[in-house]
Amino acid sequence: MTSDVEQIQTVVKAVEAAMEAKDVDRLLARYTADAVTFDLAPPLRRVGQEALDAEGLAAWFAGFDGPVHYAVVDLEVTAGEDVAFCHALNRMASTPNGSPEGFVMWFRMTAGLRKEDGRWRIAHEHTSTPFHMDGSFRAATDLEP
Repeated sequence: MTSDVEQIQTVVKAVEAAMEAKDVDRLLARYTADAVTFDLAPPLRRVGQEALDAEGLAAWFAGFDGPVHYAVVDLEVTAGEDVAFCHALNRMASTPNGSPEGFVMWFRMTAGLRKEDGRWRIAHEHTSTPFHMDGSFRAATDLEP
């Protein structure tokens, strides 16, 4: 039997293959029905069905030429009996439609998980990039670990 930490690692890292395949259903299956997400893109917060927007996610995937490469790096998990939290650095790379070249971007991820009916699901997820505090307020998407 796998440990809770191993199960949580599997849930969190399932994003890698799902992003590569642009598999909306597999991505959204990782979340609770009442999930709260603080994503890189606006708005500031999404809750429940807004966070589980399959149509919006499919439209976002359609904006890329080819796969969206994704890696969860340095994942750290702390698990209790029915709640857990984790954090990692994530790397995303792809080529937007019509762009002559692709991009690579690192960002931070923190998630809170809840065990429901014996299965771990993401109840809260926060992704962010630092920003330059030099007055430009530019997102620091060129950072690497």
